[in-house]
Formats: sequence, structure tokens, C-alpha cells
Amino acid sequence: MSVAALQVNARAMRVNVHAIRAIYTFELARTWRTLLQSIASPVISTSLYFIVFGAAIGSRMTAIDGVSYGAFIVPGLIMLSILTESISNASFGIYMPRFAGTIYEVLSAPISVLEIVLGYVGAAATKSVILGTIILLTARLFVDFTILHPLWMIAFLILTSVAFSFFGFIVGVWADGWEKLQMVPMLIVTPLTFLGGSFYSINMLPPLWQKIALFNPVVYLISGFRWSFYGVADVNVVVSFGMTLLFLILCAAAVQWIFRTGYRLKA
Repeated sequence: MSVAALQVNARAMRVNVHAIRAIYTFELARTWRTLLQSIASPVISTSLYFIVFGAAIGSRMTAIDGVSYGAFIVPGLIMLSILTESISNASFGIYMPRFAGTIYEVLSAPISVLEIVLGYVGAAATKSVILGTIILLTARLFVDFTILHPLWMIAFLILTSVAFSFFGFIVGVWADGWEKLQMVPMLIVTPLTFLGGSFYSINMLPPLWQKIALFNPVVYLISGFRWSFYGVADVNVVVSFGMTLLFLILCAAAVQWIFRTGYRLKA
């Protein structure tokens, strides 16, 4: 291979850090401009759950797997906020350039698909991690809880945020109206989260419904995240981590297909 060809390949393999930083910082700046909606609103909503279910109702509930009810629901409520906000942030981030027509400028710029995705998905995942951390600290004001495996907790937090930011990116490309942007988080993800063990253990269900619940992918996310707190889980933690990683890979593959075919991006 000639020296010129090697130089071309080297340039092709080089990551454009400036492009990633430009998209990433622009998307994060939007969060600070809409701080009340992006951060304050989900934190206040989750705090109400802690007050009602954790303090008021939780004091009258028996412990689940040796964990007080108020502490038991903390991982599920954090996961509920992470899932919905990851999808909303990532979908809105890519939908707005499509809606305004600026996506064509991004696609025509000397930026690779990897750099575009890292910018948009990275910003959405960062917002979700920040939000999850704030809610975790806020929960301390209402409920006493422990974190037995902090490294696993961080791993599940980041992996889930990235996976559902990828999913939100897909939703933002698929949606052709504002209604569809809200349809997936509100009508699909939120019910699956409530039915996925946010407020209870699926082991409390009848045997048939326990088997049906295992088809809900959110069960694995909440189970693994709760294990990192208290060492108790509805599903083996290795299986939970593997299912989360598999969902991330599938979403990343779908995003790669979208850019390869130009689905709803180049029309």
C-alpha cells in the first residue's frame, strides 16, 4: 500500500473531536436554557413519589426482601426518570434539526456518522446521568437507603442512560410530529416501567404473571439496578447486565442502519 493511501486511511480513522464537542456542548447548553423543564420538573415529580409512596404509604407497608418499602422503590423511581428523560432528550435533540432542516447541514459537513451519534447520544446520556445523580441525592432527604455495590450502580446508570438515549435517537428519527415524540415515553415506556417492578417485586406475582413479566425488558434494568443497592434482585444480575448490553447493541445497530439507508434523514 502506498504512503498516500496510508495517509488517507489514517485521516479516515481520525475522530473529529471538535465536531463531537460542538454538537455535545450545543445540546447540553439547551439543558441549561430549559433548566426548569429538563431538571427541576422530573426531580420534583420524583420527589412527590418519595413523599407519597415512600413516607406516607411506605410506613404502613411491610419490608420486601428485608428492605423497607420506601428504600425498595428508590431504584425503580430513579430508573423511571432515567428511561423517560433519556428518550425525551435524545429524540428531541435529533428531531429539532430535522424539523428545522438544519440536519442537512450536519449530514453534508465533513463529519462521520460516529461523530454525529457521539455528539447527540452522548449529550442525552450525560443529561440522564446528571438527573439520576440529582434524584439519588434528593432521595436521601426522604428515605434512608444503602448502596452495597456502588461501581455496579454507576455501571447500570451509565449503560441504561446510553442505551435509551440510542433508543430515543431512533424515536426522534422515526417521529414525524410532536405527538409521536411523546407517544413512546408516555404510552409505552412508562407503563412498562410501572409493570416492571418499580413499586413491587415480581416474585410477589402469581407464577403465570411472573413468567409473563420476564418478557418486559424493563424488569431486567430495574432488577439489576436494585441489586446494586441492596443485593436483592428478581433476575440474576449477570442476566440483567447482559440484557441491558444487548438492548444497547441492538439500538446502536438500528442507528447505524438509519444512517446507511438515510431513513427519514435524507428524504
